[in-house]
Amino acid sequence: MNELAAWKNRAFNQATESENRIHSDEVARQFGFRGGLVPGVTVYAYLAHPGLVAWGRPWLERGAASVRLLRPLYDGADFEVSLEPDGPRGYQAALIDEEGTRCAEGSVSLPSDADAPPERRGDRPAPAADARPPAERPVLEGLRESGLGGFSLEWRANAELARYLRDPEQMAPVVRPRGEALANPAWTLGLANWLLSSNVRLGPWIHVESQVQHHSAIPPGAPLEIEGRVVDLFTRGGHEFVDLDVAVFLAPDTPALQARHRAIYKLRAPA
Repeated sequence: MNELAAWKNRAFNQATESENRIHSDEVARQFGFRGGLVPGVTVYAYLAHPGLVAWGRPWLERGAASVRLLRPLYDGADFEVSLEPDGPRGYQAALIDEEGTRCAEGSVSLPSDADAPPERRGDRPAPAADARPPAERPVLEGLRESGLGGFSLEWRANAELARYLRDPEQMAPVVRPRGEALANPAWTLGLANWLLSSNVRLGPWIHVESQVQHHSAIPPGAPLEIEGRVVDLFTRGGHEFVDLDVAVFLAPDTPALQARHRAIYKLRAPA
């Protein structure tokens, strides 16, 4: 294993064409941002990068992390991830942009054993894209009762969020296309976003916080099943929030990842 080390790079917004238009300059500016937001799952990958470099594949098999998104990070901004040791195999991390803004913080660790893995439930399929109901509180309350519809897909190196840096060869070796090409943290946590957006029709929305536990690395071509449920809904500062429990399985039922995922699913109206 390598030693942990702080690192610097340049932010990459790889979701400018996403259905979530908060990653586009035009819509983000309507809500008071300077431009399209770098995805929260990408910022999570930046915080996890030092651990992924130091611990490699074992971190994708049993690593744990949490992240809080505090301020927007914009495409092309230089940033630094600083580290403070936390136990024998863990660290507290902060992402600071070129203007000195603390954009995100979190913890990353490699425990001896992962937490108890999730069990596959065999949830009903998510609705077809044109059949999704709008993301309104009564709709999400109903999904809290009935459960979210799951979906299936495969990890492929040309997938959306397949790289968290503009130059994929600067990613951690274990996830580089010319390395093991295992699914990277931005893509795996991004499955939580895709689960929500597969069940409801969202406007601009923002990922704000996650707690993540890995259980298996995801190799190229691996078929996956994603399931989850709504566990909380609340209003704060005029924004509407949703908390999800999300589980990812190597098909048919080998646990790969579980996450508690928080997002603002409905932003307050622009001033």
